[in-house]
Amino acid sequence: MHRRLALVRRPSPLLADGLVTHLERAPSVDIALARRQWDEYVAVLERRDWRVVEAPPADDSPDGVFIEDQVVVHGDVAVLCRSGAPQRRAERHGLSELLQGLGYRVVPMIGPATLDGGDVLKHGSHVWVGQGGRSNAAGVAQLAAAFEGHRVTVEPVTVSKVLHLKSAVTALPLGGIIGYEPLVDDPGQWGEFVSVPEEPGAHVVLLGGMSVLMSAAAPRTAQLLRGLGHDVTMVDISEFEKLEGCVTCLSVRLRS
Repeated sequence: MHRRLALVRRPSPLLADGLVTHLERAPSVDIALARRQWDEYVAVLERRDWRVVEAPPADDSPDGVFIEDQVVVHGDVAVLCRSGAPQRRAERHGLSELLQGLGYRVVPMIGPATLDGGDVLKHGSHVWVGQGGRSNAAGVAQLAAAFEGHRVTVEPVTVSKVLHLKSAVTALPLGGIIGYEPLVDDPGQWGEFVSVPEEPGAHVVLLGGMSVLMSAAAPRTAQLLRGLGHDVTMVDISEFEKLEGCVTCLSVRLRS
């Protein structure tokens, strides 16, 4: 397989009822604005030559738009996650058939393991898994077993200050780790750590080459990254940020 797919799911009409853990619930979430913001996010992916694949709707699941939490892919293996939030487990409905149709070998995670895809940070041969919130040790072990033979190292890391590992850190195209230091448990554990001045600046989606997608709420971080040679595209996802969402949560990038 040689392709770039982006798996997405439209926002539920119940989006405003999504779970929050580390933030105060916002007084209101504008559903109409959220849908427009989602449309623009998808349009950016398409303009950057990603083929967008829509997952089946999950209108009864407020958090269903945060599809990254349901699937972790490496090579030809797609692991269907079992969320640490029981209310979210119905969100993986319909994904097995879709992923099999795209040519993936689907491995469903089995209890008592829990894992949210937002806790999984991949770059090259490294897979880091946040543990301490929605994902547990059994989830890390099942993910490692699913990727056995893929020549990757699966390593658990502590997460206590944010919802998911990728709420705190993500990887830049050349492998450096970017994060908002007050929310990172141990910045020293990352070999090359780039501290950013805004919390939303900790989240980047790799679009290919030195191109990254990030939140419009982090203009100073965008300036920093451009100074380091990155091509930065910004999108407004304010309504999703009210629910602890970020740019990585809204898609699963399938590179193969």
